[in-house]
Amino acid sequence: MDEDQLDLTFQALASQARREILATIRANPGCNLQLVAAQFEMSRIGVMKHLDVLEAANLIVSEKVGRERSLYFNAIPIQQIHEMWTDEYSRSFAGRLTRLKLNVEKERSKP
Repeated sequence: MDEDQLDLTFQALASQARREILATIRANPGCNLQLVAAQFEMSRIGVMKHLDVLEAANLIVSEKVGRERSLYFNAIPIQQIHEMWTDEYSRSFAGRLTRLKLNVEKERSKP
């Protein structure tokens, strides 16, 4: 994930309304704009603008079915961020635990 995509993802998730819209889509795979808009006290245009931001960040995928768009949650960008940030720390932590284990074993083996 490049820095621009990372910025888009964090900007999309920074809005409480967009997080709630994302949760609605996640709970209702294949839902449409009408279902999503009915859950919020904002205009349909407002919901559409939030959906555009979420789609630009690749957090939702839309599929055109006739005149409507079916909306689906895409967890991949969130998973990539998780892996990018936790893998580095996991390796570091695992290395420290290994050194601690070796030191404890050395101490135990001393008479």
